Amino acid sequence: MGVPEGYSSNIKNLVSLQDSRLLGLKSHDCHTLMQQLLPVAIRSVLEKPARWMYPFERYMKVLKGYVQNRTRPEGCIAERYIAEEAVEFCTQHLSDVSTVGVPSSQKMGVSKPLSGCTVSVVDQDLLNQAHLYVLENTEEVLPYIEQHMIHIKTAYPKFRKRTKWLQDKHNSTFIQWLRFKVQSELEEDNNGVSENLRWLAAGPNMAVPLYRSYLIKGIKFNIKAQDDVRTTQNSGVYLLAQTMQVASAKDKNPILSNMGFYGVIQEIWDLDYQKFTIPVFRCDWIDSSGLVVDELGFTLVDLSKIGHRNDQFVLASQVKQIFFVDDPMHRGWSVVLSMPNREYNDVIGDEVLGDVIIECEPFTRGMPNVDTFDELVGELGGQNIRDGCEDIWIE
Repeated sequence: MGVPEGYSSNIKNLVSLQDSRLLGLKSHDCHTLMQQLLPVAIRSVLEKPARWMYPFERYMKVLKGYVQNRTRPEGCIAERYIAEEAVEFCTQHLSDVSTVGVPSSQKMGVSKPLSGCTVSVVDQDLLNQAHLYVLENTEEVLPYIEQHMIHIKTAYPKFRKRTKWLQDKHNSTFIQWLRFKVQSELEEDNNGVSENLRWLAAGPNMAVPLYRSYLIKGIKFNIKAQDDVRTTQNSGVYLLAQTMQVASAKDKNPILSNMGFYGVIQEIWDLDYQKFTIPVFRCDWIDSSGLVVDELGFTLVDLSKIGHRNDQFVLASQVKQIFFVDDPMHRGWSVVLSMPNREYNDVIGDEVLGDVIIECEPFTRGMPNVDTFDELVGELGGQNIRDGCEDIWIE
C-alpha cells in the first residue's frame, strides 16, 4: 500500500510480524490509521449491519467539555456553542485578510517542476485536446465561447436544439475560429485584446516539456510510472466538474450537472505559450461503470476501466490529490481516500503535530444511509445483535 508523500509514515516499516505489533507510531500516524486505513480493513470482517457511531460519540465529548456549571449544563452548552459559531463566522469573513505575526507556509501556492524534463513533439490531436481545455477554463476566453456558439447556431439553424451536436461542432472548430477572431481584432485600433489572450489564441508550442514530478500549490504530483518505482503514491487525482450527461448513445439533448471524476496521472505537460507556461495533467479517468459507492459511504473504483478518451486533460491547479487502497472485500477494486489539509507542514514540526483531528478528515464526508436501530431489530428479528462481548480476531 502506497500513500502520498507527507501523508503519514511508511506503515510497512512500523509493523512487527514477530509479535504482531505496530512500533514507532507518531500521533499523526495514529489518527491516520484510526480515521482512514482501519475502517477500510475492518469493514470486511464486521457483521452486517454495522452502525457508524464514532462521530456522534466524539461530538458528545465536545458538548460535555462545554459544561462549566454542572447545575446548568444546557445553558453552558448553548453559550459556548454560540461563541464558537460567532468566531467561526468571523474567521470565514476574514479568510482573505493577511494575518499579522503568523508566518505563512512558504510552500503553499508554489508551483514548479521537481524533475528534469523530456521535450517531445506530441500528437497534434492530443495537443489540440489539451489546448482546448485550457481555453475553455480561461475567464478571458468565455465571451468568445458564447460568440462561437451563437455563430454555430446561426450557420446551422437545423441543429439549434441538438445540444450534443453543437458541443461537438464547437470542440472541433473553436481553436481555429478563435485564432482568426483574435487576429482580426488585433488589426483594429484600441482593440482591447490582452497580451495573455493574444498568446493563448496563437496556441502552444508543438514541442512540449514532459515531467515526471511537479509541485502544485505545495502538493507533490507524480506520473504513474514514477509511483511504480517508489513506495509513495502521488498520481491519484479527483476533479469535480460540470459535464454533459446522456441517457443513451441516441440521446441528443444531454443535461449539464456536476460530476466527480477519479483518475491517475499518466503524463505532466507544461504547455508553452511563448510568454508563459501552463501545466496540465494527462490522466486515465475511471469510467462510470467502474465507480460505485457502497452502503457505508466508501467510494470504490476499478482502475482497469478507463473512459473519457476524448477528454484526458485537466489543469494542474484544478485537481485534488487522492490515493487508492486495494479493497480487501472485492478483488480488482480500490477504495478512494482523500488527502488531509496540509497547511501545517511548514508551521509545525514533524515530531509535535498537535491536534490534527480537523486536518485529517474521516474516510467519508457524508453520513451513510442506515436505518435506525429499532427498525433493524424489528426487520431482522435480532439476528445481527450480539449479546456478549466477544472479540473479533483480524488476521
